[in-house]
Amino acid sequence: QVQLVESGGGLVQAGGSLRLSCAASGRTFSHNCMGWFRRAPGKEREFVAAISWSGGTYYADSVKGRFTMSRDNAKNTVYLQMNSLKPEDTAVYYCAARAWAGGLASREYDYDYWGQGTQVTVSS
Repeated sequence: QVQLVESGGGLVQAGGSLRLSCAASGRTFSHNCMGWFRRAPGKEREFVAAISWSGGTYYADSVKGRFTMSRDNAKNTVYLQMNSLKPEDTAVYYCAARAWAGGLASREYDYDYWGQGTQVTVSS
């Protein structure tokens, strides 16, 4: 059974940093695009970042220059380093993985596996 488990969320002041992790089990995703999405209170889930099997990345404009996504294929884990956090970054953050090898993707329906999410709260 495939599982994606996020960790690293929490409460941080504006301007601070957090590092999210997503550990996959049940199969390897070393050849697959993986992504981060988030859902803020009262809003729909939105794309944050994606990383290809080779380490290429793509970011939403709202986080570009502040967030960095990386992966460790040996650990079957991806990370999201979040710096200069803003109150508007407050959301539940979800890790996602594509079932098939392919390019970077930013749409929810491109992803086949999802984690349960981790809460990030940024206070002003």
